[in-house]
Amino acid sequence: MSEAHDVQPLIVLEEVYKVYNSGAVPVHALRGINLEIHRGEFVAIMGASGSGKTTLMNIIGCLDRPTRGRYFFDGQDVGQLGVNQLASIRNRKIGFVFQGFNLLKRQTALENVELPLIYAGVRAQERRQRAWEMLRLVGLADRAHHLPSQLSGGQQQRVAIARALVNRPQVLLADEPTGNLDSRTSEEILAEFQRLNQEFHQTIVLVTHEPDIAAHAGRIILMRDGRIANDKLNTRPRVARPAQPRAEPDANASGLPIAVSFQVEYPSEAK
Repeated sequence: MSEAHDVQPLIVLEEVYKVYNSGAVPVHALRGINLEIHRGEFVAIMGASGSGKTTLMNIIGCLDRPTRGRYFFDGQDVGQLGVNQLASIRNRKIGFVFQGFNLLKRQTALENVELPLIYAGVRAQERRQRAWEMLRLVGLADRAHHLPSQLSGGQQQRVAIARALVNRPQVLLADEPTGNLDSRTSEEILAEFQRLNQEFHQTIVLVTHEPDIAAHAGRIILMRDGRIANDKLNTRPRVARPAQPRAEPDANASGLPIAVSFQVEYPSEAK
């Protein structure tokens, strides 16, 4: 099992099953999953197509419910929560990074990062400041007013990471985040994940089918036929190296005066 970063695990699954009955033959996507993930871990969940890794991620991310079994997130029994409570967890406690970036094409990088804060009802000035700080965190302060079409694939994915972090989530879920990127840019994104985990103790769960990508995590869980086939610590994670120097804040690019200062509490679990 993993090294404990906190007494109570952030994520606990107990005998979780998931069965889909959409066709004539039931599909058993998960078959009795028992899993604990602690705060501050960087976990890779890997497996071939159909192994159950995406279903497991959807349950961890409160996007789906188990057919059987129990799931606890931050001490709460998720099975007892209503639709609105689940939506609140997804918006406030979980950050999602997907393979396709999912950025709004007509919105700038800064405006894309602000979106979760709009849904959370955060006031405009604080939204702008927190979005700017997250872009600075991922090295894109000088691209704040660029549209997605004016950014490289790696830069778009870093905007997506900033957007996922802006609500200070307890866990960052990344579903094949390097799937649309070349090897050099993938390395850049993996370096970003490692930095967030090591410097800020951000909990990260990364789903991938590629062993080379999983090798960057501190713990690797292998899924096979809906079960956990292997769960081991990776004592020597592969170190990813950024492809380019990190950008510093640029007052002209950000639209914020350089003298403005504010405190961002990151990450949320550091209490």
